[in-house]
Amino acid sequence: MYKSVSELIDLENFKESLKSYGKDGPFDHCIIDNFFKPDVAAALEADFPAFDDEVWHQYNNPIEIKRVSNIWNTFPPLTYNMFNALNSPEFLAILSEKALGGTELHADNGLNGGGWHIHKKGGKLNTHLDYSLHPKLGLQRKLNIIIYMNSNWQEGWGGALGLWGNETDEKPGDLKKSVFCKFNRAVIFDTTQNSWHGLPEPLTCPDTETRRSLAAYFLCEAPADVDERGKALFAPTKEQEGDSDILDLIKKRSDVKTAASVYDKT
Repeated sequence: MYKSVSELIDLENFKESLKSYGKDGPFDHCIIDNFFKPDVAAALEADFPAFDDEVWHQYNNPIEIKRVSNIWNTFPPLTYNMFNALNSPEFLAILSEKALGGTELHADNGLNGGGWHIHKKGGKLNTHLDYSLHPKLGLQRKLNIIIYMNSNWQEGWGGALGLWGNETDEKPGDLKKSVFCKFNRAVIFDTTQNSWHGLPEPLTCPDTETRRSLAAYFLCEAPADVDERGKALFAPTKEQEGDSDILDLIKKRSDVKTAASVYDKT
Protein backbone atom coordinates (compact mmCIF):
# COMPACT_ATOMS: atom_id res chain seq x y z
CA MET A 1 0.00 0.00 0.00
CA TYR A 2 2.69 2.52 1.01
CA LYS A 3 4.18 4.38 -1.93
CA SER A 4 7.58 6.06 -1.72
CA VAL A 5 8.54 9.25 -3.53
CA SER A 6 10.53 7.28 -6.12
CA GLU A 7 7.56 5.00 -6.85
CA LEU A 8 5.35 7.99 -7.65
CA ILE A 9 7.66 10.55 -9.24
CA ASP A 10 10.38 10.31 -11.89
CA LEU A 11 13.08 11.72 -9.61
CA GLU A 12 15.71 12.13 -12.31
CA ASN A 13 13.30 14.16 -14.43
CA PHE A 14 12.30 16.14 -11.34
CA LYS A 15 15.88 17.00 -10.38
CA GLU A 16 16.82 17.87 -13.95
CA SER A 17 13.81 20.17 -14.32
CA LEU A 18 14.63 21.96 -11.07
CA LYS A 19 17.82 23.25 -12.72
CA SER A 20 15.62 25.84 -14.44
CA TYR A 21 14.20 27.11 -11.16
CA GLY A 22 14.76 30.85 -10.80
CA LYS A 23 16.15 31.23 -14.32
CA ASP A 24 13.06 33.07 -15.59
CA GLY A 25 10.68 35.71 -14.22
CA PRO A 26 8.55 37.39 -13.20
CA PHE A 27 9.34 35.50 -9.97
CA ASP A 28 11.24 32.31 -9.23
CA HIS A 29 9.52 29.26 -10.68
CA CYS A 30 9.98 26.19 -12.83
CA ILE A 31 7.79 23.91 -14.93
CA ILE A 32 8.09 20.13 -14.70
CA ASP A 33 6.38 18.05 -17.37
CA ASN A 34 5.65 14.35 -16.78
CA PHE A 35 5.90 14.94 -13.04
CA PHE A 36 4.30 11.68 -11.92
CA LYS A 37 5.05 8.36 -13.55
CA PRO A 38 2.48 7.78 -16.33
CA ASP A 39 0.45 5.07 -14.60
CA VAL A 40 0.43 7.07 -11.36
CA ALA A 41 -0.77 10.23 -13.13
CA ALA A 42 -3.63 8.37 -14.80
CA ALA A 43 -4.72 6.81 -11.51
CA LEU A 44 -4.52 10.13 -9.64
CA GLU A 45 -6.73 11.76 -12.26
CA ALA A 46 -9.26 8.94 -11.84
CA ASP A 47 -9.23 9.48 -8.05
CA PHE A 48 -10.86 12.92 -8.36
CA PRO A 49 -14.47 13.04 -7.17
CA ALA A 50 -17.21 14.30 -9.46
CA PHE A 51 -17.77 18.05 -9.45
CA ASP A 52 -21.10 17.63 -7.66
CA ASP A 53 -19.72 15.32 -4.95
CA GLU A 54 -20.48 16.51 -1.42
CA VAL A 55 -16.79 16.37 -0.46
CA TRP A 56 -16.12 19.78 -2.04
CA HIS A 57 -15.91 23.11 -0.21
CA GLN A 58 -17.27 25.80 -2.50
CA TYR A 59 -15.90 29.25 -3.28
CA ASN A 60 -18.44 31.12 -5.37
CA ASN A 61 -18.13 34.89 -5.46
CA PRO A 62 -17.08 37.56 -7.99
CA ILE A 63 -13.34 37.01 -7.42
CA GLU A 64 -13.16 33.19 -7.20
CA ILE A 65 -15.32 30.36 -8.48
CA LYS A 66 -13.85 26.98 -7.61
CA ARG A 67 -14.22 23.97 -5.33
CA VAL A 68 -11.55 22.45 -3.10
CA SER A 69 -11.06 19.61 -0.64
CA ASN A 70 -8.18 18.95 1.74
CA ILE A 71 -9.88 16.32 3.92
CA TRP A 72 -7.36 13.49 4.21
CA ASN A 73 -9.93 10.86 5.19
CA THR A 74 -11.73 11.30 1.86
CA PHE A 75 -8.61 10.75 -0.27
CA PRO A 76 -8.39 7.34 -1.96
CA PRO A 77 -5.24 5.36 -1.03
CA LEU A 78 -3.08 6.54 -3.94
CA THR A 79 -3.96 10.22 -3.47
CA TYR A 80 -3.35 9.87 0.26
CA ASN A 81 0.06 8.31 -0.44
CA MET A 82 0.87 11.02 -2.98
CA PHE A 83 0.25 13.90 -0.55
CA ASN A 84 2.18 12.00 2.11
CA ALA A 85 5.11 11.74 -0.32
CA LEU A 86 4.98 15.44 -1.26
CA ASN A 87 5.19 16.28 2.44
CA SER A 88 7.98 13.79 3.14
CA PRO A 89 11.48 14.76 4.33
CA GLU A 90 12.92 13.20 1.15
CA PHE A 91 10.88 15.38 -1.20
CA LEU A 92 11.43 18.53 0.87
CA ALA A 93 15.17 17.87 0.95
CA ILE A 94 15.32 17.71 -2.85
CA LEU A 95 13.34 20.94 -3.19
CA SER A 96 15.49 22.68 -0.61
CA GLU A 97 18.78 21.63 -2.19
CA LYS A 98 17.92 21.99 -5.88
CA ALA A 99 15.71 25.11 -5.75
CA LEU A 100 16.56 27.08 -2.63
CA GLY A 101 20.22 26.41 -2.00
CA GLY A 102 19.58 24.66 1.29
CA THR A 103 16.86 26.81 2.88
CA GLU A 104 15.03 24.50 5.28
CA LEU A 105 11.46 23.72 4.26
CA HIS A 106 8.61 22.44 6.41
CA ALA A 107 5.58 20.49 5.26
CA ASP A 108 2.06 21.65 5.91
CA ASN A 109 0.48 18.32 6.80
CA GLY A 110 -2.89 20.01 7.19
CA LEU A 111 -2.86 21.05 3.52
CA ASN A 112 -4.16 24.50 4.44
CA GLY A 113 -5.59 25.75 1.13
CA GLY A 114 -4.18 22.74 -0.69
CA GLY A 115 -5.43 19.30 -1.71
CA TRP A 116 -7.82 18.73 -4.61
CA HIS A 117 -8.86 21.81 -6.63
CA ILE A 118 -11.52 21.77 -9.35
CA HIS A 119 -13.10 24.36 -11.69
CA LYS A 120 -16.04 23.95 -14.05
CA LYS A 121 -17.19 26.08 -16.98
CA GLY A 122 -17.23 29.69 -15.75
CA GLY A 123 -14.66 28.94 -13.05
CA LYS A 124 -12.06 31.59 -12.35
CA LEU A 125 -9.56 32.85 -9.80
CA ASN A 126 -8.72 36.55 -9.81
CA THR A 127 -5.05 37.47 -9.78
CA HIS A 128 -3.87 37.21 -6.17
CA LEU A 129 -1.10 36.86 -3.63
CA ASP A 130 -1.33 33.75 -1.45
CA TYR A 131 -1.42 33.92 2.30
CA SER A 132 1.96 34.88 3.73
CA LEU A 133 1.95 33.62 7.32
CA HIS A 134 0.39 30.26 8.08
CA PRO A 135 -2.57 30.96 10.41
CA LYS A 136 -1.90 27.91 12.60
CA LEU A 137 1.86 27.27 12.41
CA GLY A 138 3.28 30.80 12.28
CA LEU A 139 5.59 29.79 9.43
CA GLN A 140 5.96 31.67 6.14
CA ARG A 141 4.54 30.14 2.98
CA LYS A 142 7.54 29.77 0.68
CA LEU A 143 6.81 27.44 -2.25
CA ASN A 144 3.71 26.24 -4.09
CA ILE A 145 3.48 23.10 -6.15
CA ILE A 146 0.48 22.70 -8.48
CA ILE A 147 0.07 19.59 -10.64
CA TYR A 148 -2.56 19.53 -13.39
CA MET A 149 -4.78 16.46 -13.69
CA ASN A 150 -7.00 17.08 -16.74
CA SER A 151 -5.95 14.87 -19.65
CA ASN A 152 -8.71 16.10 -22.01
CA TRP A 153 -8.04 19.81 -21.53
CA GLN A 154 -7.74 22.06 -24.59
CA GLU A 155 -5.90 25.38 -24.59
CA GLY A 156 -8.85 27.17 -26.16
CA TRP A 157 -10.87 26.61 -22.99
CA GLY A 158 -8.60 28.92 -20.96
CA GLY A 159 -7.36 27.99 -17.52
CA ALA A 160 -3.68 28.80 -18.06
CA LEU A 161 -1.84 29.86 -14.92
CA GLY A 162 -0.94 33.52 -15.35
CA LEU A 163 2.15 35.02 -13.73
CA TRP A 164 2.10 38.80 -13.32
CA GLY A 165 4.84 41.34 -12.76
CA ASN A 166 5.26 42.30 -9.11
CA GLU A 167 4.49 46.01 -9.31
CA THR A 168 3.71 46.30 -5.58
CA ASP A 169 2.39 44.17 -2.75
CA GLU A 170 -1.01 45.82 -3.31
CA LYS A 171 -1.34 45.65 -7.09
CA PRO A 172 -0.03 43.36 -9.86
CA GLY A 173 1.87 44.67 -12.84
CA ASP A 174 1.48 43.31 -16.37
CA LEU A 175 0.88 39.68 -17.28
CA LYS A 176 4.34 38.27 -18.03
CA LYS A 177 3.76 34.56 -18.62
CA SER A 178 0.94 32.07 -19.16
CA VAL A 179 1.47 28.41 -18.32
CA PHE A 180 -0.91 25.97 -20.03
CA CYS A 181 -2.46 23.51 -17.57
CA LYS A 182 -1.09 20.49 -19.42
CA PHE A 183 -1.85 17.07 -17.97
CA ASN A 184 0.77 15.86 -15.47
CA ARG A 185 2.57 19.21 -15.56
CA ALA A 186 3.79 20.60 -12.24
CA VAL A 187 4.52 24.24 -11.56
CA ILE A 188 6.62 25.22 -8.56
CA PHE A 189 6.99 28.86 -7.58
CA ASP A 190 8.12 31.12 -4.77
CA THR A 191 5.23 32.90 -3.06
CA THR A 192 7.34 35.48 -1.19
CA GLN A 193 8.29 37.69 -4.16
CA ASN A 194 5.05 39.65 -4.69
CA SER A 195 4.09 36.56 -6.67
CA TRP A 196 0.85 37.63 -8.33
CA HIS A 197 -0.79 34.70 -10.10
CA GLY A 198 -4.21 33.39 -11.06
CA LEU A 199 -6.68 32.61 -13.83
CA PRO A 200 -9.05 35.60 -13.87
CA GLU A 201 -10.77 34.83 -17.19
CA PRO A 202 -13.77 32.46 -16.81
CA LEU A 203 -13.25 28.99 -18.26
CA THR A 204 -15.05 28.19 -21.52
CA CYS A 205 -14.79 24.40 -21.41
CA PRO A 206 -17.79 22.15 -22.14
CA ASP A 207 -20.12 21.43 -19.24
CA THR A 208 -18.79 17.87 -19.18
CA GLU A 209 -15.17 18.89 -18.50
CA THR A 210 -13.39 20.20 -15.40
CA ARG A 211 -10.01 21.76 -14.73
CA ARG A 212 -8.46 19.65 -11.96
CA SER A 213 -5.25 20.16 -10.01
CA LEU A 214 -3.37 18.97 -6.95
CA ALA A 215 -1.79 21.55 -4.67
CA ALA A 216 0.62 21.49 -1.75
CA TYR A 217 2.48 24.31 -0.04
CA PHE A 218 5.84 24.33 1.69
CA LEU A 219 6.82 26.59 4.56
CA CYS A 220 9.93 28.15 6.04
CA GLU A 221 10.85 30.08 9.16
CA ALA A 222 9.34 33.54 9.01
CA PRO A 223 11.73 36.51 8.81
CA ALA A 224 11.31 39.33 11.31
CA ASP A 225 9.66 41.59 8.74
CA VAL A 226 7.25 38.98 7.38
CA ASP A 227 3.91 40.15 6.01
CA GLU A 228 1.42 38.72 8.49
CA ARG A 229 -1.34 38.27 5.91
CA GLY A 230 -3.13 35.03 6.78
CA LYS A 231 -5.41 34.89 3.75
CA ALA A 232 -5.06 35.51 0.02
CA LEU A 233 -5.09 39.09 -1.25
CA PHE A 234 -6.99 39.41 -4.54
CA ALA A 235 -6.80 42.10 -7.18
CA PRO A 236 -9.89 43.27 -9.06
CA THR A 237 -10.12 42.65 -12.78
CA LYS A 238 -10.12 45.74 -14.99
CA GLU A 239 -13.91 45.55 -15.14
CA GLN A 240 -14.10 45.43 -11.33
CA GLU A 241 -11.77 48.34 -10.60
CA GLY A 242 -13.51 51.09 -8.65
CA ASP A 243 -16.44 48.83 -7.69
CA SER A 244 -16.92 49.46 -3.97
CA ASP A 245 -18.66 46.12 -3.43
CA ILE A 246 -15.76 44.22 -5.01
CA LEU A 247 -13.18 46.18 -3.03
CA ASP A 248 -15.09 45.42 0.19
CA LEU A 249 -15.22 41.74 -0.78
CA ILE A 250 -11.46 41.69 -1.37
CA LYS A 251 -10.83 43.35 2.00
CA LYS A 252 -12.97 40.84 3.86
CA ARG A 253 -11.51 37.89 1.90
CA SER A 254 -7.96 38.87 2.94
CA ASP A 255 -8.75 38.95 6.67
CA VAL A 256 -8.63 35.71 8.66
CA LYS A 257 -11.53 36.91 10.81
CA THR A 258 -13.93 37.64 7.93
CA ALA A 259 -12.80 35.49 4.98
CA ALA A 260 -15.20 32.61 5.66
CA SER A 261 -18.18 34.98 5.52
CA VAL A 262 -17.56 35.78 1.85
CA TYR A 263 -16.36 32.46 0.36
CA ASP A 264 -19.80 31.66 -1.02
CA LYS A 265 -21.91 34.68 -1.97
CA THR A 266 -24.44 32.92 -4.20
